Amino acid sequence: MANSRKSNSIEVVTRSLDDFLLRHVAPGQRVAIAYSGGLDSTVLLHSAASLCASRHLVLSTIHINHGLSPNAAVWATHCAGQAALLDIPHTTVSVDVPRSSAEGLEAAARHQRYAVFAELPVDWIALAHHLDDQAETLMHNLLRGTGVRGMAGMLPVRANYLRPLLGISRQQLLEYAQHYELTWCGDESNDDLHYTRNYIRHAVMPVLEARYPSVTAQLAATAARFADTQNLLEDLARVDAGDTPLSFPFPVAVITALQPSRACNLLRCLLANNQLQAPSHVRLAEFVRQVREAGPDRHPQLDFGGCTLRVKNRQILLEQMTA
Repeated sequence: MANSRKSNSIEVVTRSLDDFLLRHVAPGQRVAIAYSGGLDSTVLLHSAASLCASRHLVLSTIHINHGLSPNAAVWATHCAGQAALLDIPHTTVSVDVPRSSAEGLEAAARHQRYAVFAELPVDWIALAHHLDDQAETLMHNLLRGTGVRGMAGMLPVRANYLRPLLGISRQQLLEYAQHYELTWCGDESNDDLHYTRNYIRHAVMPVLEARYPSVTAQLAATAARFADTQNLLEDLARVDAGDTPLSFPFPVAVITALQPSRACNLLRCLLANNQLQAPSHVRLAEFVRQVREAGPDRHPQLDFGGCTLRVKNRQILLEQMTA
């Protein structure tokens, strides 16, 4: 029974990835795998190595050394070695993550990571998030009180980012790795229940799964339905923007002509286009109120996540906050 289940996991991983690449990546395009050295990205790299050759894709790997773990150098060496075994070009980039960031260590590390990704000379960046990650993300965002965009979780395709494993469970990835006797690195921070995501993974989800065995798949399916709703909201934002490009600076007049809820939706879409997470609904709604009611001599401002939305010359500007 165990061998049969493992064989099924191998087929699911391989077929799902092959179908995903066929749908989204054209022959000859360059795909960089974000390779942490963990189980998930190890399976993604191994399974993609042969498929990319048959699909005539140009595969490479990128490892971000955050320097936050005493094992960081070991992980970097492991990733370089595994890529070399597969004869795949590999790059390691070390980043300096500010430990005193107001947004928190995890978010600061994420921003550093994605800043590196944005500079890569590739067509696509493949991330190894899977079904369990999606369920945990939805649960996390629900507890944070996020809106529809947050409840949509992670999208399979967003800008030039691919998440081909979102329909595959952690257990299936583990069975695939065990079959091929793959080696991977364990991140000790994943067991630290101080982090909310780890608490959800280790303390909350097992309790839910004991009562509702299909909870992971159900939460992931719910995220997909929220994603459909979010697509409709983005369509509405484009309608509300009219001929005005969805980029900053953005005319105040467009915002003041809309109902507050639609103005907030439009601003969220503008921020998402800049790879930024919008502030809370309460704070964004208050900024919209100030923008709508402010006279020409007033300059409403909203600080969030290291950025500032500011009104100047009847335009809404997006600026990086200075230290």
